[in-house]
Amino acid sequence: MDQDILFRVIIVGDTGVGKSCLLLRFSENSFNEQHNVTIGVEFGSKAIEIGSTSIKLQIWDTAGQESFRSITRSFYRRADGVLLVYDATAKHTFENCKYWLDEIRQNSASDVVVYLVANQIDLIATGGENREISTEEGLEFAKKNNLGGFQETSARSGINVQEAFTEFCTILFNRWKEHKDVQTIERPKIDLKPVVKPKKKRRCYILYNLYILEIRFFHAKFIFS
Repeated sequence: MDQDILFRVIIVGDTGVGKSCLLLRFSENSFNEQHNVTIGVEFGSKAIEIGSTSIKLQIWDTAGQESFRSITRSFYRRADGVLLVYDATAKHTFENCKYWLDEIRQNSASDVVVYLVANQIDLIATGGENREISTEEGLEFAKKNNLGGFQETSARSGINVQEAFTEFCTILFNRWKEHKDVQTIERPKIDLKPVVKPKKKRRCYILYNLYILEIRFFHAKFIFS
């Protein structure tokens, strides 16, 4: 199926929350244990089918370090949606979501869709780390700040990664449809029938000739009289 629609998406959040791993899991269904810290911006893409429509996501994974903030800000302007990611086992990454949300809303379009993701829940399930942010807190943050949605994921195991991106993409698609319906303008109908020029009336021409003949007749009569 041809890719009908393109959405540009960026992933933001603190360093170490697993942004690049989420992108890798979604785009290639793989996980790199030794993934290096993102320098600047990384790129990935994948197509998703929503109903009968094929949608391509262009995804930009941004660096979380302060030194790269000026670079990543330039990507907000063209973004249709933003994935805001935090680590469910690190409270400070959740607390910093307020800062990231301010960044998004200051630099993005007013109607940009923001979707909240709590990553690394596999560490909680295996007992490797303690949960520091409850599911309820994540849901409350998303509701309070009028975000598009919320999902808890694991880039390592793949838990809910596909589901999160699919729900996020569905929200973008539904918003696109609403805007399309509002902005649809009926095109003016163009009549391609050939224009038929009206036939010239010959009445004036005939009267003119009669008038000339009459003048010549009286002129000749005057000369020979």
